[in-house]
Amino acid sequence: MDVSTLPTKLFINNEWVDSVSGKTFETINPATEDVITSVSEADAADVDLAVAAARAAFNSYKDMNGSDRRDLLIKLSDLMARDRAALAEVESMDNGKPVHIADAADISLAIKCLRYYAGWADKIQGKTIPVDGTNFVYTRHEAVGVCGQIIPWNFPILMFVWKIAPALACGCTVVMKTSEKTPLTGLMMANLIKEAGFPPGVVNVLSGYGPTAGKSIACHMDVDKCAFTGSTPVGKMIMGYAAQSNLKRVTLELGGKSPLIVFADADMEQAAAAADVGLFLNGGQCCCASSRIYVEEGAYDAFCAEMVKRAEAKTVGNPNDPSSDQGPQVDKIQFDKILGYVYAIGLNHQRLIWSSLTQLKLKISLMLLCGQIYRVRQEGRCTMPHWRSQKR
Repeated sequence: MDVSTLPTKLFINNEWVDSVSGKTFETINPATEDVITSVSEADAADVDLAVAAARAAFNSYKDMNGSDRRDLLIKLSDLMARDRAALAEVESMDNGKPVHIADAADISLAIKCLRYYAGWADKIQGKTIPVDGTNFVYTRHEAVGVCGQIIPWNFPILMFVWKIAPALACGCTVVMKTSEKTPLTGLMMANLIKEAGFPPGVVNVLSGYGPTAGKSIACHMDVDKCAFTGSTPVGKMIMGYAAQSNLKRVTLELGGKSPLIVFADADMEQAAAAADVGLFLNGGQCCCASSRIYVEEGAYDAFCAEMVKRAEAKTVGNPNDPSSDQGPQVDKIQFDKILGYVYAIGLNHQRLIWSSLTQLKLKISLMLLCGQIYRVRQEGRCTMPHWRSQKR
């Protein structure tokens, strides 16, 4: 992929524009720690322009025939299918996940998501409600308006599509802020959105940081709804900004420490297989990762042995290698956080069951299975580590 051909500006009103401030920031390949390119950095002034474009487009787009919105979404999915190899390559370059996984999972699921919501675009309907007398009572579902959407870095293109597809099917317009860690496939999608024929202003894509661009979206008085995927602390802030501005609607998908419980009478091979996917999927960078595992005491050793066997069979390596099960973490911040868990285990006298460190050019990738497998006794008590790990 020739990175010089990648879009790097802000996408507002179907045009590529520099940020008002002229500021840019670098996006990094986590496998090499090399700079891929620099992209325009949006802040409050750019959000104002994007929201104004989305507002101007809203009335005509919401009144478009549902079948026409359906056809636009299908066309966008077809363009994704056409360019899936390039999208997978850039997703891997920007995020670190193996190319073959980005293609088979992220791109495939995004295409299916667009086609699913395309099917709903001409089937949105209300109800007729029987009441006393001669009155005719009915309800209808109407588009909310301008939707501000803020997505994370763990599944960049899939999160992008999960946000825009239902909004566009319903007749809403969108101001999207991608993660500053992984802006590139969102900008590639903007090119495809324009090529598919979406009218100017219907989708606007901004690259930027949460405290500036993200906060401006959540606080904006002309944004009707804010959808956010990310950490719980920031989700609380989004709710606050929405309440303090125009009491806009809010949808939150937040991370946590999702528990998985294994009883002694379980099939240990099957239980370990489920835990393995739940823990190692996407390098452990997943909102619903089963990163707390509670195992009944009688099965603890057998379960751990099965998990170690599965972990040892994994390959951490070059994201361009089809044999790699995992590439690097998304950046050094996330890598150091995981490495901190290893140090915490030693400091608190916990047992490191298994770890593997693989040098990948300048970036060390880590896969870890450690003291978050808790031994649960029959009476319901469990022995737990003295340290607490946090999401991602």
